[in-house]
Amino acid sequence: MLTSSPAAESFAATEKEEPRPVDQQTKAALKQDNFITTTSHGLEWAKENRKSVIVTVSLLLAVIIILVAVGVIYTQRSNAAETAFGEAMQVYQAPVAIAGQPAMPGVKTYANVAERATAANKLFANVADHYGMTKDGKNARYFAGLTAAEAGQTQTAETTLKAVADGFDKDLANLAKLALADLYRQTGRDGQAVDLYNQLAAKPTNTVPAATAQIALAEMYTAEGKTEQARKIYAQLKDKDAKGVGGVLAAQKLNPAAATGPSLQQ
Repeated sequence: MLTSSPAAESFAATEKEEPRPVDQQTKAALKQDNFITTTSHGLEWAKENRKSVIVTVSLLLAVIIILVAVGVIYTQRSNAAETAFGEAMQVYQAPVAIAGQPAMPGVKTYANVAERATAANKLFANVADHYGMTKDGKNARYFAGLTAAEAGQTQTAETTLKAVADGFDKDLANLAKLALADLYRQTGRDGQAVDLYNQLAAKPTNTVPAATAQIALAEMYTAEGKTEQARKIYAQLKDKDAKGVGGVLAAQKLNPAAATGPSLQQ
């Protein structure tokens, strides 16, 4: 019977043993070698591309500085615009003298709406001219058009309101269109007013709901004696939005006797 030699048995035993794990020192040495190699390559690349690295870093720093500066300047201008707009609004909301009643002591009072509008218009126009890129500057442009109309400056009002109506802010643009339609009515251009009211009804916004434009159009027809056209608009609005503000107003217009009935619902 053949028996294996001790050497063969030892070899076989060695073959069956698990591979010896790499000790911690060897692992650390390998990691260090990889780090040194990577760092060396990085330093060599930076050395070879030193000029482009400096230019790139400089450009990035310049962009960051510019963005920070622009942000600071815009914030300062926005704050200044807010203050100036608030001052203009105080004038626009100042009381108008009432015949037979004494003016309130310490409160600026204007003789009439036109006088007040003229005073406010100068302030709004100034805010719009100096801070036109800010939110309050854009709002001031709208109020400049509104106060120009109230002051009887028809051409200035029309030009200003048209500029706002063509802007990107649809909420503000629709307010300008509504004011422009009213200006057209006052100056005998009813056809242009009708066009604007229809545009507003077709593309409403939060500031000018469709019902607002429709009621304004119906009121214009009523003032012109076109009662049937006005009633048609009121009837459509009542059926479409029976429980809304517009529907309730339309119902009251159709039946004035019931105007003291249900209150307006939001």
